[in-house]
Amino acid sequence: MLNGTEDEEKWLAEGIAGIQHNAFYMHRALDSNNLREALKYSAQMLSELRTSKLSPHKYYELYMRAFDELKRLELFFKDDSKHGVSVVDLYELVQHAGNILPRLYLLCTVGSIYIKSKEAPAKEVLKDLVEMCRGVQHPIRGLFLRSYLAQISRDKLPDIGSEYEGDADTVMDAVDFVLQNFTEMNKLWVRMQHQGPGGVREKREKERSELQDLVGKNLHVLSQIEGVDLEMYKETVLPRVLEQVVNCKDDLAQYYLMDCIIQVFPDEYHLQTLETLLGACPQLQPTVDVKTVLSRLMDRLSNYAASSADVLPEFLQVEAFSKLSNAIGKVIEAQLDMPAVGAITLYVSLLTFTLRVHPDRLDHVDQVLGACVKKLSNIPKLEDSRAMKQVVALLSAPLEKYNDIVTALTLSNYPRVMDHLDIGTNKLMAMVIIQSIMKNNSCISTADKVEVLFELIKGLIKDIDGADVDELDEEDFKEEQNSVARLIHMLYNDEPEEMLKIICIVRKHTMVGGPKRLPFTVSSLVFSALRLLRQLQGQEGDIVGEEASMTPNKNFQLLTQAANGCDIEHVAYEFFTQAFVLYEEEIADSKAQVTAIHLIIGTLQRMNVFGVENRDTLTHKATGYSARLLKKADQCRAVYACSHLFWVDDQDGIKDGERVLLCLKRALRIANAAQQMANVARGSGGPVSLFVEILNKYIYFFEKGNKQITSSAIQGLIELINTEMQSDSTNPDSVADAFLASTLRYIQFQKQKGGVMGEKFESIKL
Repeated sequence: MLNGTEDEEKWLAEGIAGIQHNAFYMHRALDSNNLREALKYSAQMLSELRTSKLSPHKYYELYMRAFDELKRLELFFKDDSKHGVSVVDLYELVQHAGNILPRLYLLCTVGSIYIKSKEAPAKEVLKDLVEMCRGVQHPIRGLFLRSYLAQISRDKLPDIGSEYEGDADTVMDAVDFVLQNFTEMNKLWVRMQHQGPGGVREKREKERSELQDLVGKNLHVLSQIEGVDLEMYKETVLPRVLEQVVNCKDDLAQYYLMDCIIQVFPDEYHLQTLETLLGACPQLQPTVDVKTVLSRLMDRLSNYAASSADVLPEFLQVEAFSKLSNAIGKVIEAQLDMPAVGAITLYVSLLTFTLRVHPDRLDHVDQVLGACVKKLSNIPKLEDSRAMKQVVALLSAPLEKYNDIVTALTLSNYPRVMDHLDIGTNKLMAMVIIQSIMKNNSCISTADKVEVLFELIKGLIKDIDGADVDELDEEDFKEEQNSVARLIHMLYNDEPEEMLKIICIVRKHTMVGGPKRLPFTVSSLVFSALRLLRQLQGQEGDIVGEEASMTPNKNFQLLTQAANGCDIEHVAYEFFTQAFVLYEEEIADSKAQVTAIHLIIGTLQRMNVFGVENRDTLTHKATGYSARLLKKADQCRAVYACSHLFWVDDQDGIKDGERVLLCLKRALRIANAAQQMANVARGSGGPVSLFVEILNKYIYFFEKGNKQITSSAIQGLIELINTEMQSDSTNPDSVADAFLASTLRYIQFQKQKGGVMGEKFESIKL
């Protein structure tokens, strides 16, 4: 066991020194094409990985040093002209290394080249390697060895479209290999919990958590195999993975691997194998956090349902709601000691799922609420604040989805859930309901629904047993009662008889409110009664209609238009300030933000009412918001659009060439970042159209006489675009190609036109 951090650092330093020492002699042997010496020193170098003194974190540092050296050794092995030994003989030769760990690392390295040479079927080599790795049974050493095997073999698996697929090698061979490696790695990982004395369990669990990604990487590789279609996933992959998960009987492994399955495989596969996946949940250890696993699964399926209306029939076909509901019920029954917050969290996720997938099925919504009532009924008193928050989330979900309290009032279990809230939370939920009515201008028009509504908000309109009205904050009390008073005005029906019933129900509930509440509520009740009286006397007249609803986007457009039409500087500045406030606080949709920022830039560019200080402030804000848009492409386009804020062609317009150039350079950096992100995500470059768009901006300001934009800068940008297109020739972009060709034709046209403009363009070489 380790004596402390200092000892571990010392052992790590010794291991790294050993690797560096032997790597030096290995490099010398490689440079002189001496295979025997190269194998000798590489084996000695890899022997440093036999240590048992390091924690996983430190061992990883040591492993990465050796990994880097193995990459150089692999290059030497590939070139048989340097060592004169065939890959078959080399595969046999490395097996003579003295210690098993260096032997297997060398065997995996040569095995990778053996597969690539195609002198033997890939499946035979892969099977040999995965079987041979069983020779290392030390958990940490074995996990890193198998991780190395997975790393060097992932691009050599016989997959659909792969060069290694053939008559003897199929996708099934690749799947078998990855699954076998996964199974062995999981066994090693689980075995770690039994290593060392029992007193260091917490430390051991921490070390196991550090290694979990090595095991999960296999599932990620499986999900990336093109040949793993739904049928193969359903019949082979998922059953074998779940078998390993259930049989390992380790809570940490079961939780992590279930979460891994949910995260790495496609949503469509989860939907079509829902019964199998859910069937494994009750078989997990009682200490596994199944509620989080199920919640994440439902969240993924909810997002999948929200992504496109076309997938919703699939949910109906597989009866997803029924299966999820049954699974949750079984899990809650099996885990009798599950805290209330866990069970309610599951119901919140299930309700979110059904509101997204089956918003028209109110019976499903009521069923979830009913199941929650059943669970809460077994709890004498709900005191957990986290559980209380989840109940509020459960009750708020239908209000947010339907934007209509009338729909919620038809749910028979809705009031029954509210009854389980404590006094303070009950009043909080009542305020949420009233605010929803006000926000959506909902009109409650039947006596039955008014009765249900006032039962829901009874915590605000009368003293509940155990509540002391004198303890309430005065301001909070006034806000609550004013909300109730406004609510009364939202209760209306054109039929006098029904309206009278509504007034009688309101009177019944409000009159028991006590002397502190009556001054707020009675006045609203009186006005409702007077309105009914005038209606009966035929004096009501036309009811004034609602004002046209104003969306944030519409308000934003009005503000910018008002600013544009204003010739008074401080007033125009205030309009812009309010437009920016609205942009920050109200416009959350990324597409709407893009439209809004371009509207700001366009409006500001046309205005000449501002002095230097105010204009600088506004342009600084505009460029700042442009660079913070969600997508890189949107950032780039907004930033290069900002260049026009510093170059206006009017007689007295601003012409700041240096700041124009800064904007364009910043746009180039963003475009380059977008290109790199696309390369990381897809393994190929992103579209070069952004660079072509920026090139057009350079040409525009070059023509306008901006001395900061030079022909050499344009030349360099053209060369950059050509380089990017050549480096990504496997994914041609016809739109970008056409755009670039058109741009180059324009430059050629300007060169041929002659005159002053022709001279400017002459130095640009196409």
